[in-house]
Amino acid sequence: MGGGPLPYCVARLYCTSMTIPVLRVLIVADDPLARAGVAALLAAEPQVTVSGSTGSDEEPAVAQAAFAPDIVIWDLGWDAAARIDALSRFCDECDLPVLALVADGRLAADVRAAGGRGLLNRSASGAQLAAAAVALAHDLLVFADELLPVGAIAVQPGGESLMFEALSARELDVLHDLAEGLSNKQIARSLSISEHTVKFHINAILGKLGAQSRTEAVVRATRAGIILL
Repeated sequence: MGGGPLPYCVARLYCTSMTIPVLRVLIVADDPLARAGVAALLAAEPQVTVSGSTGSDEEPAVAQAAFAPDIVIWDLGWDAAARIDALSRFCDECDLPVLALVADGRLAADVRAAGGRGLLNRSASGAQLAAAAVALAHDLLVFADELLPVGAIAVQPGGESLMFEALSARELDVLHDLAEGLSNKQIARSLSISEHTVKFHINAILGKLGAQSRTEAVVRATRAGIILL
């Protein structure tokens, strides 16, 4: 598993996550090498500790009782479609946030429907996995930008669903700067683009999030777990 930027919705949280209690993580994967790989990546991350690991054939209630995890990281392997049913059963029987790891994003909607609250590439780094675990512990959704499907449904902790079209990487950059309170001129300077382009991206963000103002866009994005204030 390699490096790369953090999923946008948890990048800022990672900077302050040292202040929260250490999270207990249960690793689920049918491949023993995959379980060992995820455990090795997390070993260097102070925000989390691995409480145990198991295959997808383990009874969910038994695994929860045995390892008492706060978060589950589930490596669905290369044939993720074959493990969606097991993921769904686990999510139904255990009230635990599940971060799913996949080889590509074609099953993003299926993972969400099965109850997964996060979705990262199998190539995610230890820092990305730990940051995602912290975000899930704060009742946020976590999706790598390239895995977030168009028309995704984000569920707030209170149960309300927000449907929105996935934002592009540049739109996420602009949204992040909006959340920081930057003006159009400051955003343009920050991203090395013109103010006209900034206005274009802001209009696109408002349309995709169904917002009437910059402030409402930031609020809706925060509630959906896209950014953290």
